[in-house]
Amino acid sequence: MIMHIEKRRVGKRTKYFLAHSYREGAQVHKFRKYLGQDLGGSQLEERKKLAEKLILEEIHRYNIIKDPLSFELSEEEIGEIRALEAQIPLKITHLSEKDWREFSKIFTYNTNAIEGSKLRLNEVKNLLEKDKWPDKSKEDIAEAFGVDEAITYIRTTKEHISLELIKKIHKIVFKNSKPFAGKLRKKGEEVVVMDSKGNIVHEGAHQPRINHLLNQLVGWYEQNKAKYPGIVLGAVIHNQFENIHPFRDGNGRVGRILLNNIIIKHDLPPINIDLKNRAEYYESLQAYEKNRDLKPTLELYMKEYAELKKQIGDHKTKKK
Repeated sequence: MIMHIEKRRVGKRTKYFLAHSYREGAQVHKFRKYLGQDLGGSQLEERKKLAEKLILEEIHRYNIIKDPLSFELSEEEIGEIRALEAQIPLKITHLSEKDWREFSKIFTYNTNAIEGSKLRLNEVKNLLEKDKWPDKSKEDIAEAFGVDEAITYIRTTKEHISLELIKKIHKIVFKNSKPFAGKLRKKGEEVVVMDSKGNIVHEGAHQPRINHLLNQLVGWYEQNKAKYPGIVLGAVIHNQFENIHPFRDGNGRVGRILLNNIIIKHDLPPINIDLKNRAEYYESLQAYEKNRDLKPTLELYMKEYAELKKQIGDHKTKKK
């Protein structure tokens, strides 16, 4: 990896930068760190070493998001995951229209609540079943309708994943609540997610990289959709989508809807991430982002399937 010193004359002064160019597809990104001005040899060398570390850290963050799945699953691992899929206690072919409507209400409540919606489950059900509006935020209400509509949409579309599909899902969910519905982050809009203590837990991809990374993710899926089990494909697409964080807001909801679009296209039942499992969900995303470890994600999905089976079962019992 070659880094070089750049000099710029500003009046009578000389400013120094350490620079490194990084090619991504047809686009070249440049990492540059300011070292100071009118620096002597030893001072320049000292600051160069520090800047090298900072640039390497930044490149590492780029590489975290660069490759959707930087390892190959062995035939044995693929077999184990297919066996895991066989243990899912629901079959998509057994879900009735009533089951799907119940799922959509459960999913709509939880996926919005994870992001801070104040609507309770019974309020979501009354809203979607009876169009009975609670005395709550109009934004929360609009997004409940939006998520429910998006679930209907992914059941009817034959498309698995594309840049246009991703933007379409975002537009459906947020068309009546956000002025940027269906639009990727614009120049200068960057994402940093912090925990309650102010620690940075996630940085989205830099805005100029968004289109390239999403297209790369679509390409990865097309290359592997016949190779890997549906639950792996859904997990990678969802987790990598969250890494990229292409929208100003709404990435979690779009990612979870996208997850469901992928898995139902592979004849697996839909997944609901329950609000009570939010911490475990975030931990699974971190395990993937930091170590490319899919195991926590798959374990969470199986746990959620078991819970959904109970909820759908309770719904059927009450309907009798």
